[in-house]
Amino acid sequence: MNAGVLARGFSSSLPAAARAIPFAVFIGLMAAEPWLGRALAGYIDPRWLYGVRAMLVAGLLFVFWRSFIELTLVRRPAWREMGFAFVVGLLVLAIWLALDSGIFVLGHSGSGFEARTADGGLDWPLALMRLAGSALLVPLMEELFWRSLIMRWLEDADFASVEPSRVGMRALLLSSLVFGLEHSQWLAGILAGLAYGWLYLRSGNLWVAVLAHAVTNAGLGIWVPATGAWHFW
Repeated sequence: MNAGVLARGFSSSLPAAARAIPFAVFIGLMAAEPWLGRALAGYIDPRWLYGVRAMLVAGLLFVFWRSFIELTLVRRPAWREMGFAFVVGLLVLAIWLALDSGIFVLGHSGSGFEARTADGGLDWPLALMRLAGSALLVPLMEELFWRSLIMRWLEDADFASVEPSRVGMRALLLSSLVFGLEHSQWLAGILAGLAYGWLYLRSGNLWVAVLAHAVTNAGLGIWVPATGAWHFW
C-alpha cells in the first residue's frame, strides 16, 4: 500500500474518531466509576465523578468541534422544526416514564444516582450538575455518535458523504436497536432512537434531533428530583 492510500485512509478515519472518542470516553468512565468511587472515597463524593466525566467529554467535543460539519455548516432549524422536536422529545419522555418496569428493563433502570443530602433534602449543586450533563452534553454527544456516525455508516462506510435523506430503513432500524440496547430500558431506548433518527432524516438537520433528545433528558432531569424517582438516573 503506497503512502497516498495510507494518507487517505487516515484522513477518512478522523471524522469517525471525532464522533466516537467522546462517546467511548463517556461510556468507559461510566463503567469505571464504581471502582473510581471506592478508590477516591476519602477525597471526593463519588457522585461528583459524573461531573468530572461530563467536563472531560465536553473538552473533547470542543477540541473536535470544527469536524462536526453537520452542526456547524447547516442552516438554523426553522421554528416549526424546533416546535416539532419539542413535541417529539416530550412524547419520548412519556414513553420513557411508562416503560420502566418488568420485561422492558434489563437489570436495573438507571444507575440510581441520588442528589440528596444526608438529611434527605435535595442537594441542589449535585442535581443541577446532573441535569446540565444529561440535558446539554449527552444529547450532543449521543446524536453525533448514534445518528451522525453509526446510522450513516450503516448506509455507507464513507458516512460523511451520506446525506440524511439517503439513509434507508435498515440503517435507521439497526442503529436504533443498538442504541436501545445501550440503555437498561431497552424498548424505550429503541423507540427513542427511532424518533430521534426519524427527525434527523426528515429535517436533514442534526440540531433537530439534538433538541428533541435534550427535551427528553431535561424533562427527565426535572421529573427525577421532583418525584424522587432516582432510579431513572
